[in-house]
Amino acid sequence: MDHPTSGRIEDGAHYFPVRIYYEDTDFSGAVYHANYLKFFERGRTEFLRVAGIGHSALLARPEPVAFAVTKLAIDYRAAARIDDALIVRTRFLSARGARMNLDQELLRDGLLICRASVEIVCIAADGGGARRLPKEIVDALAPFLSAPEACPPHGAARNFRDAP
Repeated sequence: MDHPTSGRIEDGAHYFPVRIYYEDTDFSGAVYHANYLKFFERGRTEFLRVAGIGHSALLARPEPVAFAVTKLAIDYRAAARIDDALIVRTRFLSARGARMNLDQELLRDGLLICRASVEIVCIAADGGGARRLPKEIVDALAPFLSAPEACPPHGAARNFRDAP
């Protein structure tokens, strides 16, 4: 039996296919706003999986770690609708200290539906607070990280309306 796809990495970005089902939509057939976050979460998880970072392996470490979203800015541009075939495009921008920063986009036939800027922190799995990213995570993501100048200064807001 075939396994579900984890998507592909191309030019440093990860591409993950998503299909819109009835359960993803509101009464009008458009995707309910909170469900976009689920699609982005799946895209991040599958990027990490393709890069060799599985969540179960992180929990099996001698000092188990997990990830928590600490900042999220989202810009809705168009509605996704039932039966749409979409692509979640994920780019990791930086991974240093306890934090990772990334940009994600949801696309339908090349049309930008939604964009998110995400900051994730590495935490102790027992809830013990932030932990420095393990070396194997930083090493696994290094080939995919964007140039430092692509990252806004810490705490700077991004204006998605002006972004390409």
